[in-house]
Amino acid sequence: MLRALPFATCFTLSVMAGAALAQTAPETPVEAQIAPGSVIAAENPELYTLFQAIGLYDVLEIMSIEGIDYADDLEAEMFPGQGGAAWPAMVAQTYSLERLTQDFEAAVPEDAFSADELDTLNAFFATEIGRRIVEGEILARREFIDPVVEEAANIVFREELAAENPRIDQLRAFNDANALIDLNVAGALNSNFAFYRGLVDGGAFDVELPEDLMLAEVWSQEPEIRAETELWLYSYQIVAYDALSDADMDAYIALSESPAGRVLNRTLFAAFDAMFEAVSYDLGAAAALFVAGEET
Repeated sequence: MLRALPFATCFTLSVMAGAALAQTAPETPVEAQIAPGSVIAAENPELYTLFQAIGLYDVLEIMSIEGIDYADDLEAEMFPGQGGAAWPAMVAQTYSLERLTQDFEAAVPEDAFSADELDTLNAFFATEIGRRIVEGEILARREFIDPVVEEAANIVFREELAAENPRIDQLRAFNDANALIDLNVAGALNSNFAFYRGLVDGGAFDVELPEDLMLAEVWSQEPEIRAETELWLYSYQIVAYDALSDADMDAYIALSESPAGRVLNRTLFAAFDAMFEAVSYDLGAAAALFVAGEET
């Protein structure tokens, strides 16, 4: 029913670089670069510095674009030609950058990171390798908005896999260390279930759908979502990390297994889960208005 996107990938990829972390983060005035809708910028500048450094707000912007672009596909699938001007306006509000930012930040506990963990992570992302990793991730994420680029990357990944390129083994080790496949699949399933709940609560159906039926329907999507997630993730990584050396990737894997890296990975996934469940529920409730209208 709801197309699943691997939604947290870019962040869990940008938090895991290694090497010695001797350099401190530059003192850039937060006031000059506050992301739209951000509360953390004023309440927790050190955490905001980290989120800026890993490209969080850039990717939230990309996710906003992707969500708004998805409006036409969802309308065509669920209520063809019935959305008018109201449907894209509702989707634009649901996926606004300010709303995504506020929902994400609200899901991050104040004590998510210790001072030492923030210092360690901020120090790394002020280094040349840290900046280069994030730049590659953001550039690839923007390029993947274009389905032609994504399809081309899929071809490259399949070719590298068939050729047994050692980089694929590194990516597999990285993904396994961070449970990226499982966490992204779980997040997509949770989002889809929230979408169904929004449909039901919004009155899309004449009869009440029991929760176990919705869960069964969502769980039936797991194999397809897992396959799509694996293909998307590896194809994305092939592009994002093309400029990294094998030593860079090994260092990335090393930090992913460090206490600071694990905390960041866990915190980001939890916040994205909460954000997308709220967005998906609201999207389902909005779609229900048009589904119900089509059936009357």
